[in-house]
Amino acid sequence: MMVRGSATRARVIAIVLLMALLALAVAGPVLSPRAPFEQNLYAILQPPSLAEPLGTDHLGRSLFARVAAATRLSLGLAILCVLSAAVPGTLLGLLAAWRGGWAERLLSALADVVLALPGLLLVLLLAALAPGAMWPLYLGLSLVLWVEYFRVVRARAAVVLAGPQVEAARLLGFGAGYIAWRHLLPELAPVLRTLTSFGVGAAVLALAAMGFVGMGAQPPAAELGLMMTELLPYAAEAPWAIGAPVAVLACAMLALVLLGERVNGEAQ
Repeated sequence: MMVRGSATRARVIAIVLLMALLALAVAGPVLSPRAPFEQNLYAILQPPSLAEPLGTDHLGRSLFARVAAATRLSLGLAILCVLSAAVPGTLLGLLAAWRGGWAERLLSALADVVLALPGLLLVLLLAALAPGAMWPLYLGLSLVLWVEYFRVVRARAAVVLAGPQVEAARLLGFGAGYIAWRHLLPELAPVLRTLTSFGVGAAVLALAAMGFVGMGAQPPAAELGLMMTELLPYAAEAPWAIGAPVAVLACAMLALVLLGERVNGEAQ
């Protein structure tokens, strides 16, 4: 009962945090007093107030507007990257487990080649082709993340396909669609939800890291890592300024980790 209660509390916390971040991203442009790029050099590094709930940055821009835009960009791009990796990774994993033989060996070799390169290094190499553009980050993260889906789905599907239930379904004449829907999907769904949750968190952190080292979004764009880089020199003078993107990033990671652990616990 205590374990179930802890899992429920973790779920509630994760959902509340994600809903708050979603509300910030969606309602930010409506509630924000100014556009995220609008400067006011007469009001730089202003503390939070009724007019500016999170204060202003070193260029007098509204931190509330910029944090809302950064949340929308980071979470939106992270979710897109994970979906673009999950679909081909899952399908290729199913193909490898179903066909076996040369198809499995070829796909496994391709996955090993991708794994041989550090993930962030691959993203950095692609980001160097077009600094400041979003498509290299999207492409690089998708290429890195699909391997995990492929390996996990292939291993889990191979066990299910070798089981007596699938063997009996084949002997009874049921086709691939029935086997996939009746036997594979119930086994893979909890694992895929866990991978998706952790994958979004990893993508958010990677995007923030790219922005922090100057290889991601470029000024005047609003992105969590880029905002931390811009505001770091003013941390002692205006700690609330750099605290805003750090708090959003921390809340996003906490929510995704709690959600991923809860799903993983239910799957077990």
